[in-house]
Amino acid sequence: MTSTDTAVVGKLSTLDRLLPVWIGAAMVAGVLAGRWVPGLGAGLDAVAVDGVSLPIALGLLVMMYPVLAKVRYDRLDTVTRDRRLLLPSVILNWLIGPALMFGLAWLLLPDLPEYRTGLIIVGLARCIAMVIIWNDLACGDSEAAAVLVALNSVFQVIAFGTLGWFYLSVLPGWLGLPASDLAVSGWQIVKNVLIFLGIPLVAGYLSRRLGERGKGRTWYETRYLPKVGPIALYGLLFTIVILFALQGHQITSQPLDVARIALPLLAYFAIMWAGSYAFGKAVGLSYERTTTLAFTAAGNNFELAIAVAIATFGATSGQALAGVVGPLIEVPVLVALVYVSLALRRRFATATATVTEE
Repeated sequence: MTSTDTAVVGKLSTLDRLLPVWIGAAMVAGVLAGRWVPGLGAGLDAVAVDGVSLPIALGLLVMMYPVLAKVRYDRLDTVTRDRRLLLPSVILNWLIGPALMFGLAWLLLPDLPEYRTGLIIVGLARCIAMVIIWNDLACGDSEAAAVLVALNSVFQVIAFGTLGWFYLSVLPGWLGLPASDLAVSGWQIVKNVLIFLGIPLVAGYLSRRLGERGKGRTWYETRYLPKVGPIALYGLLFTIVILFALQGHQITSQPLDVARIALPLLAYFAIMWAGSYAFGKAVGLSYERTTTLAFTAAGNNFELAIAVAIATFGATSGQALAGVVGPLIEVPVLVALVYVSLALRRRFATATATVTEE
């Protein structure tokens, strides 16, 4: 086991006991603060530049930097050559994921068009941020996660608007269903990618290059990374508190609507993660890359989904509420799947040992 692996396992031994507690407390604290502290939500929402919430941006950047600083960028070519990983990732993220969310939204919310549209937008916004930390906690392949997230960002810029038009206007028309329009600018998507992926990616890359050049790889991975690693958890908890503080009133004032929206989301995360995991194992990917494939396929870019829903339909719209409920369900579900993945890791190890012995 390498020193990096040892550091991650050592960190996970503590998170195994405390992570669900901290995240649950952060969600509750955020909801209660947004509900009971006068003007907090409006104040936080006002701290934005060109539609980007600065508190949320800060939390995401702090959360992602330590994980991207850990990536060994000189090994990325081993990922880009792995077609068993790249092709399934594109298919799962940009063909199966949006189609599945479209089907679940229409199946489970046929009488709630605003929420249905909001969920379809969530399904189109593939994850480029928080999935990095879920993958890291589950001991996935950091290099593969960096490549797949970058790949998602490219497809997001190219395909998001077109897929929104197809799933909200064209496909419903073909099926004889009511259609909607989606107004989203290319700059809005590019801006989202540059901020939430570009900044921490550049910072992580420069940290490794400069750190290794000045002190060497051993110092960087045994001294520097263990010091900055815990910052990722602080950034995650801060982001959760701010996100739920911003939307606490909506969540608590419409509990039945939240429950209706949650049902297709739960089905979506379970199907995408389990299906991707099974596919990765079937094509012979390692535990690390199977885990990365599953989490990158199951996660969604809630910041983009919420921003698009608000810009198109308004901050108090049902579409925006559906976007807000996304992370409310995604965070605890994917935390639970981190532990499921770690349990499956032992089965991977057992299966590999058995094959080796034979």
